Amino acid sequence: MSVLTFNLNGETFAIDATVVQEILDLLPETRVPGAKAYLGGVINFRGKVIPLADIRLAFGMEAGAATIDSRIIVVQLDIDGEPCLVGIRTDKVYEVTTLTQASSEPPPSVGMRWRADFIDCLVKRNGEFIIVPNLKKIFASH
Repeated sequence: MSVLTFNLNGETFAIDATVVQEILDLLPETRVPGAKAYLGGVINFRGKVIPLADIRLAFGMEAGAATIDSRIIVVQLDIDGEPCLVGIRTDKVYEVTTLTQASSEPPPSVGMRWRADFIDCLVKRNGEFIIVPNLKKIFASH
């Protein structure tokens, strides 16, 4: 599968490259009162207001400060039958690469610090694990 790899709090994540619309430098964000912590803001993307997610918070990680390498990945997901644009704040975007299905494994059922249903699979590459999150599950559940 062709994926875009990125970093969150020192962990390498990958999302299906076909859902990626654009990679942006950080943009001004408007906070939304009463919103979930990890979906607490919106940005203007090509004249459209879209939610900006910090999925670190969905995974129970600490929120990170923006750096010169921070980026926003804009993805289009099918949420509850509707196409939806969402921005995902990252610490760094690496590359578009190919991961093999044969190298993937489901998340372990014990010992995980994150919700297993938020992870599609773990892929071993060059001695490290790449986490493939289940973005539809993360955003549909909230």
